[in-house]
Amino acid sequence: MNLKSMFIYAMCVCDIVWLDFRVAFLLIAESLMSYDGVLIMVKHNNVVPNGHCKKHWQNSVKTWFNQPARKASRRIARQKKAVKIFPRPTVGPLRPIVHGQTLKYNMKVRAGKGFSLEELKAAGIPKKIAATIGMAVDHRRRNRSLEGLQANVQRVKSYKAKLFVFPSQGGIFQAGESSPEELEYMPILSEKPTSELVKITDEMKSFKACDKLRVERMNQRYIGAGMKGAAEAEKEENK
Repeated sequence: MNLKSMFIYAMCVCDIVWLDFRVAFLLIAESLMSYDGVLIMVKHNNVVPNGHCKKHWQNSVKTWFNQPARKASRRIARQKKAVKIFPRPTVGPLRPIVHGQTLKYNMKVRAGKGFSLEELKAAGIPKKIAATIGMAVDHRRRNRSLEGLQANVQRVKSYKAKLFVFPSQGGIFQAGESSPEELEYMPILSEKPTSELVKITDEMKSFKACDKLRVERMNQRYIGAGMKGAAEAEKEENK
């Protein structure tokens, strides 16, 4: 029996026994749910999917064939931005450490919107100067705990100690800007990994990692029983 026949059969039954509309709807829904043994209804108060693209379906779908090209264009845009804003960092301004909202996420820390005015004041940095040296400022934030205030103040001080301020006017150094010696190029030296050569001994050859792991897992499994036995033995000796 196909779906159309089952639908007509349910309607005929409802017409014969003079059932009300609710019972008729339940019978029809039950026949639909048991069609070919597959549950085609959806959960909750959602729409039953009935997508059917017949004519001109090519105009109703969205393709993504330009994804590789967009990936390359985004990479080139990032490189151009890095060159344009050099020597400023590409990751954006420095942001504070804040805790997530609600009981579910308040144990995790993340980057906040900006440093509060109280944090900048404790670190000794004016709010107008902070935005010019790569620090985000949020005048709406309020510090609710002393620990959070101290952590962000220390973060600002560490950033200020590592900060190099280039002269705003070419060759003319003002107060608070880095000296020419500090602005010299600092090459990044990558350390080459070194490995020590040792002679393979007979003990190393006879070592079996699988047996060692099995013994350690067994010791971990029975550590409680071993501690209990040692405590009882010590108790017997003290008697």
